[in-house]
Amino acid sequence: MGRKVILATCSLNQWALDFDGNLERILRSIEKAKSVGAKYRLGPELEICGYGCADHFYESDTLLHCFQVLRKLLESPVTQDIICDVGMPIMHHNVRYNCRVMFLNRKILLIRPKMLLANYGNNREFRWFSPWNKLRHVEEYFLPRMIQDVTGEDTVPFGDCVLSTKDTCIGSEICAELWNSRSPHVDMGLDGVEIFTNSSASYHELRKADHRVNLVKSATTKSGGIYMFANQKGCDGDRLYYDGCAMVAINGDIVAQGTQFSLDEVEVVTASLDLEDVRSYRGEHCHPHVEYEHKPCHRVKVDFSLSDCNGVYLPTHQPIEWQFHTPEEEISLGPACWLWDYLRRSGQAGFLLPLSGGVDSSSTACIVYSMCVLVCQAVRDGNSQVLEDVQRVVSDVSYTPVDPRELCGRVFTTCYMASENSSEGTRNRARDLAAQVGSSHMSLNIDIAVKAMLGIFSMVTGKWPQFSANGGSTRENLALQNVQARIRMILAYLFAQLNQWALGKPGGLLVLGSANVDESLTGYFTKYDCSSADINPIGGISKTDLKSFLQYCAEQFQLTALKSIMAAPPTAELEPLADGQVSQTDEVMSKVLSWSHESMGFPTVLTTAFCQVWSSHMKRHLFAYKTGISSGLKHHIHSYEDLLTLAQGIVWCKCRLSCNCLNLLF
Repeated sequence: MGRKVILATCSLNQWALDFDGNLERILRSIEKAKSVGAKYRLGPELEICGYGCADHFYESDTLLHCFQVLRKLLESPVTQDIICDVGMPIMHHNVRYNCRVMFLNRKILLIRPKMLLANYGNNREFRWFSPWNKLRHVEEYFLPRMIQDVTGEDTVPFGDCVLSTKDTCIGSEICAELWNSRSPHVDMGLDGVEIFTNSSASYHELRKADHRVNLVKSATTKSGGIYMFANQKGCDGDRLYYDGCAMVAINGDIVAQGTQFSLDEVEVVTASLDLEDVRSYRGEHCHPHVEYEHKPCHRVKVDFSLSDCNGVYLPTHQPIEWQFHTPEEEISLGPACWLWDYLRRSGQAGFLLPLSGGVDSSSTACIVYSMCVLVCQAVRDGNSQVLEDVQRVVSDVSYTPVDPRELCGRVFTTCYMASENSSEGTRNRARDLAAQVGSSHMSLNIDIAVKAMLGIFSMVTGKWPQFSANGGSTRENLALQNVQARIRMILAYLFAQLNQWALGKPGGLLVLGSANVDESLTGYFTKYDCSSADINPIGGISKTDLKSFLQYCAEQFQLTALKSIMAAPPTAELEPLADGQVSQTDEVMSKVLSWSHESMGFPTVLTTAFCQVWSSHMKRHLFAYKTGISSGLKHHIHSYEDLLTLAQGIVWCKCRLSCNCLNLLF
């Protein structure tokens, strides 16, 4: 009897509520799976409607359209002779569940609701769905009439069950269930389930891929088995980017890997594997030592085999080493893919970026350039969908992008907005970078607009505010800085709306922001300045990571202008500087906020971490008198502001924090 199986998992670029487009991509993935002989196809979480439907999940129309798509899938000849596993929301007993639907040859085999919901980070699944809390319990689900007419079934199994074919057993996990300490695959494996599947909508975070891969590997290292991981890819209409990484593992080894960043809408990853390898692994590692006492899984039997007798000589996939991207590569590729996805579906003609010549706005410019590199590469690789999208964006059906810089000139506009406080250095750095990435660059002066605004204020109040350098108060100084920043935002949107019109071209531009995560979390920016934008590609990235990213871009893309940008001291250039430029504290904030995210610690906890790092690596001690912090410090650190003050007060010392200065804290 045959024992070798061909399995297919995939990453799909689904779009929220794009039912026709989502259906077409699902069918394409099934076609690709069948073309290599796969008998089982796994898709991403909620792939029929898209994961990011948000409050549209409340609408009965969303459920209705999902069943309409399911009917078309059941009726399609493409879905015959292969077990298809698709995701959609289903209401059972007036409760809404996030479900997997398995079907074969116009028959629904089972419906498996999600048992452990994701309600952390950017996930809010408890808002729209309920978890299935009935372990090992299965009920009857009454199918809608439109489905009954196709399948001839009145009811199907609904609940915590697994699928038993003639040659193996398949059990489902859905996204967060893999990350949970009580993952279902543990008990399923002990009960003889050999193939675990995970349908995810797992969004991209820096350095997350390593964690994801390790979880998949560990799921089958302990008790053996095959693990299939499917994921959404691209931007589905929300602010998240889903980064694919479809994969197949067996007995703790990855044997097939999909891409993490790609402009392809449909990617299918297949693997041919020997079920006997699972049985041998378990026979050696598990059964002599394990006694299973839990209630057995409810098995839904199907008269179908994933293997056949002709597969004896079928070569099996061998273990591979996962190729991880560096954080700098992730910043270059992830936001770039998201930007292209957003642009091509927005109906706009490109992007506009206020380019100041600093690290943040230069990082955003480099991400756009990386996007153009990816688009040109995809066209060279024969991606007809990308070519069609480019031609629509630039309003030229004869255009074929070849050079990323030339494409940048068509879809990317940069603008340097100078004031009387701006320097020639930042102007030149912005101009040089724009020339190297190929953007359509303009330079203007905002002084006339600033003076007009202040003139209105003076006419009403009879007063004219002054900078601190000219004798003004702190309040005057802040107001004069903020008015410059906000006028830049107004001008950015004005040019974004009318620049194409002025050039005789159709469409408008999307305004890009450049506020890093450190500034956003600490409020270290002006409200409604250039951080207010349609899209902020670097909004989740720290200043420290951005500097490493620019170094990567300087080498990868030969953007030599970035070297002077990285060497320049950071300054907003919003006020006259009496004693030269003043450096910001972005780097200190970046380290503090990184610790806060990792440890979920409050300021006092973070202070402890601060001391440990500096004591072992930087030979610094706490100079309490300089910072004005008394010996009762431990009673006064209540906010991030206090902690930042402490951080800025750390100076070099030979004592390596071994002296009594630690008593200041403890």
